[in-house]
Amino acid sequence: MNTTSTTNAAGESLVQVQRDGGIVTVVLNRPEKLNAFTIDGWRLLGDTFLELNDDDSVRCIVLRGAGEKSFSPGNDISEFETSRSNKKQAVAYGAVMRRTIESLANCRHPIVAQIHGICVGGGLEIASLADIRICGESSRFGVPIKNLGLVMSYSELSPLVRLVGPTVALQVLLEGTIFDASEALRLGVVTRVAADDQVAAEAQATARRVAEGAPLVARWHKKFVRNLMAGTPLTDADRDEAFDCFDTEDFRTGYRAFLAKEKPQFNGR
Repeated sequence: MNTTSTTNAAGESLVQVQRDGGIVTVVLNRPEKLNAFTIDGWRLLGDTFLELNDDDSVRCIVLRGAGEKSFSPGNDISEFETSRSNKKQAVAYGAVMRRTIESLANCRHPIVAQIHGICVGGGLEIASLADIRICGESSRFGVPIKNLGLVMSYSELSPLVRLVGPTVALQVLLEGTIFDASEALRLGVVTRVAADDQVAAEAQATARRVAEGAPLVARWHKKFVRNLMAGTPLTDADRDEAFDCFDTEDFRTGYRAFLAKEKPQFNGR
């Protein structure tokens, strides 16, 4: 019988949300299992990002795993026996994963991945959906699912391919090796590497820099990059939208603050 739970061993939610002004930290909260995903963990993460996406007060989201041993090693293998033992179950499980992956991929707010330790399998899929990825020197990465006889579905594969391209994605999948932070930086898996004890500080400093900018601009830039990556021809309306910023209060705030040599205080209007 398949039993599910939305809480970890300590009775806390599998996904926690912490707020500091416009910066929201989303925590994958299953430290007793190195933050491995269950189907409920996937579902809660999707719910969380769908809710945050609709919140205009959000300026930046930091996504991390609980503790400093692991971001996430991916799916909890022990759940396969009850939740993914055949194709029918796997399709249903995959639908939950797809919803969550798409909720992160379509999130209009900037996302910073704060990566401690292990970032493997589904953990790497989730981290790939962040706009900026910061890891520690001892972090480890990979997708060794070939050793489980598993295929990465299209929805899971697309963030990795968009991030590093088809050649590197196939290298990671076909070899199935675990690689270190310096290799992750070389391959483009992470944005930058910090000392292990400085990862949190660097991620928060990054989030503050993002949050200090005009939030409408950040959302437009994310949208425009997605449009360019989609490969479909831009319409006249698409191109015209790039000039909507000139009618915003944030634009007037920004250029006036620049002329006055002051720090702008944007309100997202």
